[in-house]
Amino acid sequence: MLRSVNRVVLALAGLVLLVLGGSVLAVGLGASPPSWWLHDGRHDVLLDEAERTRWRDEGWFWPTVIAVLAALVLLALWWLSAQLRRRRLAEVLVATGDGEGALVRGRALEDVLAGEAESLDGVERARATLTGRRGAPRARVELVLEPRAMPSDALRRFSSEVLAPARDSAGLASLPATVRLRGVKHRADRVS
Repeated sequence: MLRSVNRVVLALAGLVLLVLGGSVLAVGLGASPPSWWLHDGRHDVLLDEAERTRWRDEGWFWPTVIAVLAALVLLALWWLSAQLRRRRLAEVLVATGDGEGALVRGRALEDVLAGEAESLDGVERARATLTGRRGAPRARVELVLEPRAMPSDALRRFSSEVLAPARDSAGLASLPATVRLRGVKHRADRVS
């Protein structure tokens, strides 16, 4: 969901910047702008003398401009750090017993965890995500339970029948997991 929102916001921002920049370039190259456009022609400036000096004597103007620009810079830096931070583990280091180890794709282990969880009685859908370091992964699992499933039973069975074998087969000392349980939406049963 966050990935699609990110792409939509980037696409809209890019489109707005492209249209504004292209229109300013077209007017600068001699195209005649429409009557409602900000600039009259090729030799028009972005801010004339009156617009640049209108708020100079107001005490609130420059601190507000600086605060807004600083907030925009901080927001852009936060967005950049969110883009560079990896949310998913790309590979897991599996102990092979020879001291070297092997690398297993994180997505493959996620798919195995989700598939095994979906095979449990009472679990309709499952999704797993691995985070952390490749030598010490952490699992985030979402289980969607069927209407009549017992959450405590589903969690106990997931721990013993899915998580423990995955930890043992990967040769990990521990595989901490955060499990989120949700119930599937369904209609109420009618009693006649």
